[in-house]
This record gives sequence, C-alpha cells and structure tokens, in this order.
Amino acid sequence: MKKSCFLLSFVFLICFSNLTVQAQKSEAFTHKVKEEDVAATLKYLSSDELEGRETGTAGIEKAAVFLELFLKNNNIKPYFASYRDTLSNFDAPAYNIVGYLEGTDPKLKKEFIVLSAHYDHIGLEKNKQGDIINNGANDDASGVTAVAEMAKYFSKTKSNKRSILFAFFAGEEKGLLGSQSLVQKLKAKNFNLYAQLNIEMIGVPMKRDYLAYITGFDKSNMAGKINEYTGKKTIGFLPKEAEYELFYRSDNFSFYDVFKKPCQSISTFDFENFEFYHHVSDDFKAMDIPHMTHFIQELLPAITQMATTPTEEITMTK
Repeated sequence: MKKSCFLLSFVFLICFSNLTVQAQKSEAFTHKVKEEDVAATLKYLSSDELEGRETGTAGIEKAAVFLELFLKNNNIKPYFASYRDTLSNFDAPAYNIVGYLEGTDPKLKKEFIVLSAHYDHIGLEKNKQGDIINNGANDDASGVTAVAEMAKYFSKTKSNKRSILFAFFAGEEKGLLGSQSLVQKLKAKNFNLYAQLNIEMIGVPMKRDYLAYITGFDKSNMAGKINEYTGKKTIGFLPKEAEYELFYRSDNFSFYDVFKKPCQSISTFDFENFEFYHHVSDDFKAMDIPHMTHFIQELLPAITQMATTPTEEITMTK
C-alpha cells in the first residue's frame, strides 16, 4: 500500500510539473507586444524634455529615472546595490541602468544572457538655430524600448531557465564607455556569460527578405540559431555590416573583448532606409511603431529558447 501511494504521488508530481511547464510555454508564446506600450516608451525617451540624452547631462538623468522605475514596476531586481552602475571611466556622474531576472532552473540560472541597448545619445547641437535637439529615437531609444519590452515579457512569463541581465548603457556615444566599465565589474564577479544580444537602431524596417541583420555574422552561429528558433528567416547577412566592421562599433564588442563569448548586435538600420543618423530629425515621428512591435514579437521566441535550452547551443565559430 505504501509503495502504491508513493508511486501515485510520484506520477502526480510528474504530471503537475509537465502541466506547469506547458502552462509557462503557452503563456510565453501567446504574449502579445502592444503597439501602444512600444510607442509610449519610445516617445518619452526621444522627447524634447530629455534634450538628446547626452551622457552626464540633466536629460539623460531623466531617462535613467524612467528606466529605473520601469524595471522596478516590472519586478526586475537591481543587479548591484541599486539599478545604477556608476561609470568608472567618465569624469561627470554617469550611470548604466542594470537589472536582472533570476533563472528558474537551479543549474542553468548560474548562466547569464545579457540583453542590452544604449540609452545615451549626442545631446544638443552647438551654434545652430531652429531644432537643436538630437532626440535619438532610432539611435538608440528604439533598442532601449525593445529591451524594456523583453524585460516585461520575461517578468510576466517567468520563461527563462537561465538568468537574464538587462543593461542600458550610458557613454556609448563617447566610445562604448558604459559597456567597457560594466564588463570589468562583471569579470571581477566571475560573471558566467552565455551570450549577449545587443539591440541597436531598430526603428525602421529594411526592404529585404529578412527582418534584421546581426553584426559579426560569421563569428558565431547565433544568426542561424535565431532563425531556427523563430522558424523564419529573421536574421540575414548585410554586406555593409562586414564592410564597416560594425561588430567592433557597438556595446557588444566590449563584452566579446572580455568574455570571448557570442556577443552581437541586431539592427534594422541598413544605410539605405534612414537618412537621419546623428541628426535632429531622428525623432519619434520618423519611427515605424508597427515594425518595432513586430520586431520585438518575432525575437521573443528566439530569446526564450536561448534562455531555456539545456545546453549552450550558441557557440563561437571563429
């Protein structure tokens, strides 16, 4: 009788566990990114009130407060003592905003995925009349908005077996300073990095047969794995990316340089679809909200797989 009761209890636990996993998967893949949420975050971050979010100014301080509150409201914990990570390589007070969501698997939670974007921009034009605010909607309030929505998704679904670090960098426009500062602190903590996905300029679509491109396409199998996980041709190869060596020009490189793991940026800016790079007309009204919403929605299943596979499937190739 005792043996029968034990077997019944064991079967019940297995069934309950399977139902829980199925419920999590169902909730994860029925999650809908809302255009109004994407628009609200992007509109504030690229508003005139923030005066172009130059690192070390009052404008970027307002953006920092906004992002801190966003993470707090979505139950993302500070990774350090607070959400603010002070840059060690910039004279004026400046901060990365860093939070994390612990993984649900006792073993895999020791591994981290980093989802990141830079929230600084180039500030105000000097000695110019008319519009003098470089709002930086595409560069990179669009990427910040995407990472924020991803944080909201994982906080809601709890579908990450690995832990996820959400990082919003300052100082990117000053020479990748925020990411360079952060990686040194993470390395000192023996941070166990699996992969980093950096989101850079996704405010307008490309006229190509794929949704986005990845920097350093041939440095890892990340592009192929993302396409496998989405079941679509989500990521393609952009020759201009290789020509301009964009792999080395965004915050992914700071992480790759220290950890030598798959660390790459995803973008939909292809040098043909947006003429306002570092220009005062890079503002909210130039952004394609349905495209941004679709981009985030399509990437979520891939990032979910990155955060749940039992082994590290994304690896360096060179």
